[in-house]
Amino acid sequence: MHRDELLASPLAFMPPARLLDGLTAEDAARTIPGVQHSIVEILAHMVYWQAWFLNRCQGVAAPMAAHAAEGWPEVTAADWDPLRAQFLSGLQRAVELPEDGRVTPPIEFPPLAEYTFNDAITHIAQHNAHHLGQIVILRQVMNLWPPPEGSYTW
Repeated sequence: MHRDELLASPLAFMPPARLLDGLTAEDAARTIPGVQHSIVEILAHMVYWQAWFLNRCQGVAAPMAAHAAEGWPEVTAADWDPLRAQFLSGLQRAVELPEDGRVTPPIEFPPLAEYTFNDAITHIAQHNAHHLGQIVILRQVMNLWPPPEGSYTW
C-alpha cells in the first residue's frame, strides 16, 4: 500500500482533508454532553502525536509524553484553522518520508524501540484513523455530516 493511500487519500474511508471540510472553528470547539473531547481537541491530539513521530523519524530525540494528558494540548476555537493546516501538512510530510530508515535515536518505549520509518507511518495512520472516526461521529451528532462535498453512498 502506498503511503498516500494510507494517510492522505485512503480508499477505505473518506480522505482526512475532506472529512474536516466545512467545519467552522466554533463547531470544531463545540462540546457535547457526555463526550470527553471536542473536535478541535481531538485534532490537536492527532497533530501532537503525528508531529512527535515525524520529528523522531528526522532524528529529533524528543522524549515520549510521560502521561497521556501531555498528548492532549489545551486548545480553543482560535486554534482550529492553524491545527487543521498543521495536520494536513503533517500528512504530506509523512507521505514524503524516505521509504527506508530507522527511527534514531530509538524510541525509549520498548514496544517502539525498533521502529522503522514504515512502522512509524503505520502507527500514525492507525492512530489518525481511530480519531478521524470519532470526528465523523461527533459531526453526525451535531448534524454537520456529511461535509460540503458529500459522503460515500454505500
